[in-house]
Amino acid sequence: MNRRNPRVLVLVENLSVPFDRRVWQECLALVDAGYDVVVVCPMGKGRDEEPEVVLDRVRILRYPLRAATGGPAGYVREYGAALWHTLRLALRVRREGPVDVVHACNPPDLLLPAVLPLKLLGARFVFDQHDLVPELFRSRFPNGGRWLLRVALICERLTFALADAVISTNESYRRVAIGRGRKHPGRVQVVRSAPSLERFTPLPADPALRKGRRHLAAYLGVMGPQDGIDCALRALAHLRHDLGRDDLHTIFMGSGDVFDEMKVLCTRLGLDDCVEFTGRVPDEFVQRCLSTADVCLAPDPKTPLNDVSSMNKIVEYMSIGRPIVSFDLTETRVTAGGAAVYAPADDEQAFAKLVDELLGDPGRRARMGELGRVRVAGELSWEIAERHLEDFYALVVVPRTRTAPGEG
Repeated sequence: MNRRNPRVLVLVENLSVPFDRRVWQECLALVDAGYDVVVVCPMGKGRDEEPEVVLDRVRILRYPLRAATGGPAGYVREYGAALWHTLRLALRVRREGPVDVVHACNPPDLLLPAVLPLKLLGARFVFDQHDLVPELFRSRFPNGGRWLLRVALICERLTFALADAVISTNESYRRVAIGRGRKHPGRVQVVRSAPSLERFTPLPADPALRKGRRHLAAYLGVMGPQDGIDCALRALAHLRHDLGRDDLHTIFMGSGDVFDEMKVLCTRLGLDDCVEFTGRVPDEFVQRCLSTADVCLAPDPKTPLNDVSSMNKIVEYMSIGRPIVSFDLTETRVTAGGAAVYAPADDEQAFAKLVDELLGDPGRRARMGELGRVRVAGELSWEIAERHLEDFYALVVVPRTRTAPGEG
């Protein structure tokens, strides 16, 4: 009798797959480790729009979803629709055959109704903790949304209670899982988000990206209300108008809820001739732009979420060997160390001054970039995170008759 591969159902609500790079890397790692992987996720906008597709041996089922708008009530509408579609498609997958593991990625922590029927039928539940949702709501709605925060805390508590194992993106999140979530330390594993050094590599510099100026600064990432694009623009305005530096062009790569608003702010600050917004761009452009940049920007303000979150862009900057200017956030310091310089939290003028100092010191920039590149290669690359994921799965997906840490 042939033995089948363990079957993993991955549930995602926040982004489409394979656009969600972390989830896609996890899926490919699990397939390579001998698991059959099915993903349920929303459709993207202008991408990932097929209802069903198989890519690199990963089967993906997608549903239509409109992102939240209009404050807390918008999240209720978005999450309600996502939950219905996720439950519908998860049950469809289960009718086709057994599911051994449900791997649910947050945000939100509201996928329990889709997880619970499969768990009752024998599946193990892995909670992939991408965000701290209560801290997310505290950051987005500092003066309101208390009822939403209470719901978020309840859902998080239930999710932790139901989970057989937890994957966290850094040690701060792991401490939340062990403390607030009351999970046994042996059932919580850090799997960092990181680029693959086999694919995400430096390219030859492209001087044309500087648009005739001597220096280039770059930003890569999401442009949401908590990501500090406005802080970066005000810092650049101070750098130009008050510190007199007129030899810098800056490229912002990425998109998000405040993209159009930030372009308006850029115009109002008189930066249109030296700041460029590209929207989402292919990986080749990202690598070429970062390889050309003299400094990279991490303007995330200090919020309850940002302070303990590991930003993907930090490791991506380091992978290309670029020095970073950041606000002083706990997990950014843990990740970047000496590859970044740190302005006091939310001090935009200090941020601008640090950019100015680095632009004037090419030797320091080179040393910082090399520190970052070596650290990623030795500790932070996806190749290392992938081993942690595979080893942890080998522990989680075990016969019920065996005892794992935290059980028995």
